[in-house]
Amino acid sequence: MRGIAPGIIAGAADLDPAAVLTATLVGATFGLAVGWVTLLCVPILQSFFHSSARIGQETGKGLVRVLRERFGRKAAFALAAMVVTVNIAMIVADLAAVSEALSSLTRQPPYYFPAVIAFVVWAVLAMGHYKHAARALGWLSLFLFAYIGAAVVVTDSFQMLAREIFIPRIPSRPDYAIAVVAVFGSLLTPDIIIWQSSSRRDLGGAHHDSEARVGCTIASMISLSVIICASAMADVNPDALTTSQAAGALQRFGEAGPVLFALGIVGSGLVALPILVASMCFSIAEAAGWEASLNKEPWKAPGFFILISAVLLVAVTANLIGFNTVRVLYYSQVLAGIFVIPLMLYVIRLSNDVSIVSRRNTFWQNFWLGGAAGGMLVANAAAIWLWLAR
Repeated sequence: MRGIAPGIIAGAADLDPAAVLTATLVGATFGLAVGWVTLLCVPILQSFFHSSARIGQETGKGLVRVLRERFGRKAAFALAAMVVTVNIAMIVADLAAVSEALSSLTRQPPYYFPAVIAFVVWAVLAMGHYKHAARALGWLSLFLFAYIGAAVVVTDSFQMLAREIFIPRIPSRPDYAIAVVAVFGSLLTPDIIIWQSSSRRDLGGAHHDSEARVGCTIASMISLSVIICASAMADVNPDALTTSQAAGALQRFGEAGPVLFALGIVGSGLVALPILVASMCFSIAEAAGWEASLNKEPWKAPGFFILISAVLLVAVTANLIGFNTVRVLYYSQVLAGIFVIPLMLYVIRLSNDVSIVSRRNTFWQNFWLGGAAGGMLVANAAAIWLWLAR
């Protein structure tokens, strides 16, 4: 468990409430027609996890700091701004989703929980030792496996399931192209790539390919399982989907379904929120040239830990405003799918620069990295073209 913990955590973090509810929304809207994206993401995620972790391991620096040293402050701040835009929306809405899930479990108003959750996240990042927190977060990811069991229960014919995933009926609608971008963005978010390099620097030790394989497989299989479950939902309006209605994806479990859903959201949220907050603060601090490490006492990296406190305060305050959590999370993943493109290009460049790392990527790693960047450009262009052509 200890050897592959970083990969498990990275994979579980990809399946935060944003990714779970995005998969629920697209599954309820398009059925299995977007399922192929989750499978395509497996080798792409593996390549990105390996490349970004290797940059952090070999340089002893976070990705944004390496970018700043290689391409200058403007490039670093531009990338940090993209990460902040995506992460702040995800942090605010993830906090709301976990609060709503805890509300359904405890039968207490959801506004009781944001401040408590934020304090727990702050304590993990600012007061707890990172390696101990990492092991605890890895165990929390086990809640997510309920979706795989639910997908098996709701599937009547695995032959038909495979046919609809591998030979999908693709509608020529702009919202379908947007859904592809959202699902891709939910699995390949900018924060998780930054986390891989920055956490690898803090963890130390050699990089293991098994970490990337485990994390990517977990993320992709659970996302596909959520889509399968959501495709079986009935009498749901995707345009007005709420977190409580999203629990219908586990309806085959009867009364236990909402409980399993809530536990999954709470578990995935508590795994992801510290990583979302830390990766956002890593990007800002490294772009500014500040000291940033989870293994240092707060007074030895004051700017970094002040940022963590400020981000959590903003997130709790924003939760006082009413909003549709599912829609905010969904469009945050669309933004992630757009903003991850320049980050992918930077990772390709840095991980092949022998003045920064000891060796270049393999042919297949560059194939999947380049293909992902090109594919996301095409998907974004298709969404814009179909939208204008309506």
